[in-house]
Amino acid sequence: SLVANSIARPVSAHVRHRHLYIAALIAVDALVLGLAFLLAYWLRFEGGVTLNPEIGPSPQRYARLAATLLPLWLGVFAVMRLYDIRVLLGGTEEYTRVFNACTTGMMMVIVISFLNPTLVIARAWLLLSWPLSILFVSGGRMAMRRVAYRLRTRGYFVTPALIVGVNGEARALAQQLCNSRYSGLNILGLVKVRTDDQVTPPAPDEDRLPVLGTVDDLPALVRTHGAADVIVSTTALEHDSLLSLFMQVTSLPGVRLRLSSGLYEVLTTGMEVVTVGSVPLMSLKDLRLDRMELFLKTSLDMALASALLVLLSPLLAAIALAIKLDSPGPILYRRRVLGVGGKPFDAFKFRTMVVNGDEVLEQYPELKAQLANNHKLKDDPRVTRVGAFLRKTSLDELPQLFNVLLNQMSLVGPRMITEEETEQYGQQRHNLLTVKPGITGLWQVSGRSDLSYEERVRLDMHYIRNYTIWRDLQILFIQTLPAVIRRRGAY
Repeated sequence: SLVANSIARPVSAHVRHRHLYIAALIAVDALVLGLAFLLAYWLRFEGGVTLNPEIGPSPQRYARLAATLLPLWLGVFAVMRLYDIRVLLGGTEEYTRVFNACTTGMMMVIVISFLNPTLVIARAWLLLSWPLSILFVSGGRMAMRRVAYRLRTRGYFVTPALIVGVNGEARALAQQLCNSRYSGLNILGLVKVRTDDQVTPPAPDEDRLPVLGTVDDLPALVRTHGAADVIVSTTALEHDSLLSLFMQVTSLPGVRLRLSSGLYEVLTTGMEVVTVGSVPLMSLKDLRLDRMELFLKTSLDMALASALLVLLSPLLAAIALAIKLDSPGPILYRRRVLGVGGKPFDAFKFRTMVVNGDEVLEQYPELKAQLANNHKLKDDPRVTRVGAFLRKTSLDELPQLFNVLLNQMSLVGPRMITEEETEQYGQQRHNLLTVKPGITGLWQVSGRSDLSYEERVRLDMHYIRNYTIWRDLQILFIQTLPAVIRRRGAY
């Protein structure tokens, strides 16, 4: 439906949508900045938050000051690319720029007031305006982003795009971009490099994108379908063909050429371009999350884990007592798993098995073989009575909250795996170890042990590639509790 909508609209529709969004964003920024200045004034002169009580209220003077500051701050926003569509509607870079822009704007006011002694401004108003402006502008942009994401499902704020290549990488790129509303791209179809190129067939659950022609037809395809982005699967072209394509696309007005890394299926981390001896070289980032994303995720983890441990401390004590009374052995079980960068650590769980579990399993060779293949057993003879209840209710995983506080795990993330399991991830094991494993995650809310191992791997990769803090909140507060109550796949 998105393809049909984009073709039916005029070629410049996506450009108009961008202009409308930016115009609305400027209006929202001006509104929330005005509210921030107003609230700072109220807190200073009505709320009694003051550093120098000798400065009296003057509504007219501060209204004129705000009217002067608004265009000045909006200009700073523009200089810091806060109205550049390339840094909007995706990731946390936009909010980092908001912080820097508001800080720069406030520093300009402080410098001007210092150079102009006749401009007397209450210091408390300045100090209050700074965090309030950051908070209000970020909140306004967050709301605008939610609206834009919702409108994208109806074909707005999306850029028509073509993918050059019909090989496996091109299909993987197309699937990821088609399934992500955060990409902002509407993939119209694939373009062959040569007429005799063999088309890699799509998987059963993939969108069946049409092959629209060859690179020789690219100018006509761009005009016909209104494509503004041409995304190249670099593994589909030889060096000379890629250079020829570059010359061809850059001559088309309003069309942007994008190149895949050629390692899409292996990489989830970002890439950095560093110039060494006038030669641009690409290197991989060690972590999937940028600094702001890591800060938000860690803050959420620490706050919720601390609160849950305090609230659940009576339950934890009761479970520990039940385990001790049910069977001999320690209360906690330590499982050696891999964290970020492959660093091993001990993940804590309440013990749910008898201490001589290996001896018990030797009596069931068919179950031992099943465990080796799936790493899970539905009817495990090693599980104790209390352990069966803990597994059904997922209470056995509560001690992992301590792993969260130790910064070894996250509340939401991919499954934790052992060193031996990395073999089953193949080339994707590098991706898995770029983020902390989670107590819950897509695998937990999608069926847990009822899923095949291949499906678990796919869900882990999908989570890592599509990470947002909003996805974590959705999994935590909307999906995890119903999954635990249903007990689907819990054994």
